[in-house]
Amino acid sequence: MSRGIILLSGGLDSLVSLGLAKEKYGICLALTFDYGQKSAQYEIQASKEICKFYNIEHKIIKLDWLKNITHTALVEDKELPFEIDENSAKNVWVPNRNGLFLNIAGAFADGENFDYIVIGANKEEGKTFPDNSEEFIMSVNSEFEFSTRKHPKVIAPLINYDKNDIVKSALDNDIPLQLVHSCYADGEKHCGKCESCQRLKNALIANNDTRYIRELF
Repeated sequence: MSRGIILLSGGLDSLVSLGLAKEKYGICLALTFDYGQKSAQYEIQASKEICKFYNIEHKIIKLDWLKNITHTALVEDKELPFEIDENSAKNVWVPNRNGLFLNIAGAFADGENFDYIVIGANKEEGKTFPDNSEEFIMSVNSEFEFSTRKHPKVIAPLINYDKNDIVKSALDNDIPLQLVHSCYADGEKHCGKCESCQRLKNALIANNDTRYIRELF
C-alpha cells in the first residue's frame, strides 16, 4: 500500500488537501512547522484536531533559526497585510519556506519509506506566491530524483483551484471547516482582516455559506 505525508498548517488549503487526498495517497503522517510565526500555537492546535479527526500521526517540527532570518510581518512586530495584491507575498514572505518544508518532508519520505508528499499549493496563491505554483511543484519533483533514493512524488490536489473552488470542495465532501485556522494574526479567533482571512471569508461568501462565517469569524 502507498503511504503519504502531508504538510499541515491547519489552514484551509492543507485541510482540504488532506480531506481529498487521504485515501488515494494513503496519508498517515502530518508535519506541522513552528518557525516562530505569530499564529504558531493556533496552527498547531488546529492541526492536532484535524489529525485527530482523520486519525493520522502528527509531528511538530520546530525551526527556531528560521525566525531569525525572517523579516516580515508573519514573525516580526509589523502590521499584517490587509490587501490582496502584488505586495502580499513580500509582506509575509518566509525565506524558502515551502522549499525547506518539502525537503524536510522529503527526508522523512526517504528515511521512512513514504511514496507521496501532499501540499496545499493552489492556483490562487500561486499568482502571488511562486512557491505555490505548478512549476515549483514540478521542480521539486525533479530535485527528489537526485536528492533521494525513494523518489517521493509531491502532490498538490488543489493546484488548479482558486479559494472558491477549495471551499466548494470542502462543503461538497463534508470536510470539517470548523477545525480550520487560516489567520496570520496572534489570536484564537480569525481576525477577519488579514489577507489570509479575507481569502477564506470571500470564498465562503461566494459559496453562500453562513454557518462557517459565523463560526470562524
